[in-house]
Amino acid sequence: MFWKGVWGYLPANIVQGVVGFLAIFLFTRLLSPEEFGRYALAFSILTLAHVAVFSWLEAAMARYWAAQKSAAELADHFAAIYRAAFILVAVFIAVAGLVVLLAPWDMPFKLAVAAGLAGCPVRCLVKLAQERFRAEGEVGRSATLDIITTIGGLMVGVVAALLGAGGAAPLIGIGLAPLFVLPFVLPGEVKQARQGVIDRARIRAYAAYGYPIAAGLALALVLASTDRFLLAAFLDEAAVGAYHAGYSIANRTLDVMFVWLGAAGQPALVMALERGGLARLKEAAREQASTFLLIGLPAAAGVALVARPLSEFMIGPDLRDAAAAITPWIALSALFYGLTAYYFGQAFTLSHRTKLLLVTMTVPAVLNIVLNVLLIPRFGVMGAAWATAASFAISMTTARILGARVMPLPVPWETLIRCGVATGLMALAVSALPDIGGFAELMLKATIGGIVYATAALTLNAAGVRDLVLRIYRQRLRPETAT
Repeated sequence: MFWKGVWGYLPANIVQGVVGFLAIFLFTRLLSPEEFGRYALAFSILTLAHVAVFSWLEAAMARYWAAQKSAAELADHFAAIYRAAFILVAVFIAVAGLVVLLAPWDMPFKLAVAAGLAGCPVRCLVKLAQERFRAEGEVGRSATLDIITTIGGLMVGVVAALLGAGGAAPLIGIGLAPLFVLPFVLPGEVKQARQGVIDRARIRAYAAYGYPIAAGLALALVLASTDRFLLAAFLDEAAVGAYHAGYSIANRTLDVMFVWLGAAGQPALVMALERGGLARLKEAAREQASTFLLIGLPAAAGVALVARPLSEFMIGPDLRDAAAAITPWIALSALFYGLTAYYFGQAFTLSHRTKLLLVTMTVPAVLNIVLNVLLIPRFGVMGAAWATAASFAISMTTARILGARVMPLPVPWETLIRCGVATGLMALAVSALPDIGGFAELMLKATIGGIVYATAALTLNAAGVRDLVLRIYRQRLRPETAT
């Protein structure tokens, strides 16, 4: 199931990556540094709001679909999820409108926040359908939802920016894009919910499982977002814009990769545990961890190595210098977060011990605030980057230690060493190349780095990649031999 998802979600994640970079390229040019900073702050608010209100439902849909034993139980599952969802949507709309109306913000920032919050309910309903498709193994339908909302969000956002919406423009795109697919998915989901019986005990069980996950995600967002608000407080919105630009190009690269692997991996781990027990789970987990390291280590190192030409090509001239400086540190942070959220953190969801997620995130979140307060006044955006990297390192370490107590997931040390050696060879080769600047340098270093890493990984058989290539090659030869 894991590899079916890996290949099935690949087109959607290619689109995610391309659109993500296009968004940075376009919005850092269409918006002023202040407007881009305003967008970054409003985006943090809408993300925190979505996680705090709706993420527990999405987590429950993903985790409990495979646990239903009959059609009747599955219908009850849908009834519980969607009854809670529609109640939350009604409450959220009222409260969010009141908050925006009464908040002492200037009008441009209010518009940006309002645009973001308005899209949260629709995004939740689409996300619930997508989580159901993922859990059911309907890779194509889940990937299609991703592709449509991603492309649609960028197109609408760019049009809004050209029409003068300022910092609200990207958020208008994010909010309106899910409306394109909602009429095609919601009726079928609601139909299944109507066939079930609403059980309040089931809803309470889902909340007990999902709310700690939502709280953990919220704390992770605090780790990723506090620096922006403190930069605005100690410096200005232009500094926020520069930081967010650098953060985006580094984090987006790694995040797209981990979301891609996680979209395939999380349902596969749940299915392995539910249908095959602990032994099958450990086998599947080792395979996934090896794949994460095979792709994640060189990706993080690669982003750090091309930080300067990547920023020169991707980011507008007013923001690129500061962005290039923080990119290596954010790439390291993204690697730590990806391994925490999409691998080590799975121990808590698989074991239903989701409250421990709060422990793994609370200490790093508090540490992040303290470090930002200490470092930003003296070092500016670099201080924020250092604080983020240190905090996510603590988060990963905590998740690894606590997760081993409730649902031990293997660490493939041999794979880590081999991938580390291959990544080191790649770094040496790229560092020896000339600094010619811009797109030409980016392409040169990315190409040579990719070739060196691939050669080294195949030679070392890192994560069994050479065995996999030989197996695929032999399978392709069999039909020809038979003829």
